[in-house]
Amino acid sequence: MFSRRQILQNVSAGFGYLAFAGISSTAAAQESEQQNPLAPKTPHFPAKAKRVIFLCMQGGPSHVDTFDYKPALAKDHGKAGKYGGSLLKSPWQFRQRGDSGLWISDLFPEVAKQADDLTLIRSMQCDQPVHPGAMTQMHTGTAQFIRPSLGAWTLYGLGTENDSLPGFVSLSPPSGSSRNFGSAFLPAIYGGAKVGRGGRNQQRFARAGGAGEIVPDIKNPKMTKRQQRSQLNLIQALNQDKLRREEFQPGVEGIIESYELAFRMQDAMPELMDTSKESAATLAMYGADGGDTENFGKQCLLARRFVEAGVRFVEVTHGSWDQHVNLSGDHQVRADACDRPIAGLLKDLKQRDMLKDTLVIWGGEFGRTPAAQGGDGRNHNNKGYTTWMAGGGVKGGFSYGATDTHGYEAVENKCHIHDWHATILHLLGLDHTQLTYRYAGRDFRLTDVHGVVAKDILA
Repeated sequence: MFSRRQILQNVSAGFGYLAFAGISSTAAAQESEQQNPLAPKTPHFPAKAKRVIFLCMQGGPSHVDTFDYKPALAKDHGKAGKYGGSLLKSPWQFRQRGDSGLWISDLFPEVAKQADDLTLIRSMQCDQPVHPGAMTQMHTGTAQFIRPSLGAWTLYGLGTENDSLPGFVSLSPPSGSSRNFGSAFLPAIYGGAKVGRGGRNQQRFARAGGAGEIVPDIKNPKMTKRQQRSQLNLIQALNQDKLRREEFQPGVEGIIESYELAFRMQDAMPELMDTSKESAATLAMYGADGGDTENFGKQCLLARRFVEAGVRFVEVTHGSWDQHVNLSGDHQVRADACDRPIAGLLKDLKQRDMLKDTLVIWGGEFGRTPAAQGGDGRNHNNKGYTTWMAGGGVKGGFSYGATDTHGYEAVENKCHIHDWHATILHLLGLDHTQLTYRYAGRDFRLTDVHGVVAKDILA
């Protein structure tokens, strides 16, 4: 063991401490490279999609007011619903869009213009009728236990294409949602990097001109980069020494990897998140140039910049879709804020020839009831709702599955959340039954012992 004085004397020597501890800098670098858990990995089979952008609509947007056309609901408006209450017709008109003729409501007029790139999954189901459980199941496959998130499993299975950036980024997640982008028992390096915060802090996120306000502690005002490297070399040498002594220390391994990534991020992140060089036309396309769309527009633009730079999985959250009352007013406000940015994202990816291998996913944790709640609201509905996918190997202008006449529950080609996860992994070239991790004496997977790939949606 070395004395505290001996260690401190070698802090300023940088790589000198590595030699002092019996480790050459070259050997340490080679060891680190060989053990890099984020290195790109070969998928199980040829992939359609290389990356994912998940547009998470927190709160449960109403499927019967957005992407699931129910003419019988308008016809039977005011009649008694299947489970009580009065049926409530949609305040928005549905129209057939694009060459494919997909029925989409006026709530999303800009997204509707991209209908021929969408696959609508109108038969979604999950097990939880309450927000926390449904959100957790949508992200991790279970509501009962702490499990790795979809993004963490994706990164674990495929690695990333840029070792100076996190492989999984969660933009402005709501407070208390760490499970949604966590790694659980997977090594910590596979967890999502939180960038910005949801709720009241989203406006500050939108106005931020540099990464310093968005990624905490991305800069060290007290030390030069060389001094930081010297300090980090010392810390990593001590960590490597602990690993050699104790052989298995996943927590220490995670620290080593995350420290190195954080050091590299200091150069990469500020430049990547600086959107000032984007053209006025691009900013306008996303609605990132002002108004109610600026916040979510900038996040969608950053999502494109992240995946373009090699990030494997990006989640962007848009909240407050939980309209038990004032559905006609508040759903409109929510849609107005994200319709143009989402359409801009799809158009931008397409014009950059990226949509073909970027899987864009849209959806909330569940849908809403056809029956009214409080006159102008809808309750939670986990038995039948809609999500959609675009690009990344799915059919364009396609509708999969169906709910019953009024939209209460899925009745055709039911797509449980496990099936949804299995399909997403399949598009990424990953067999959900083979993507496993040994923990607590058993092999775990995202889909547990369930999941069937919805092959009909594959292009």
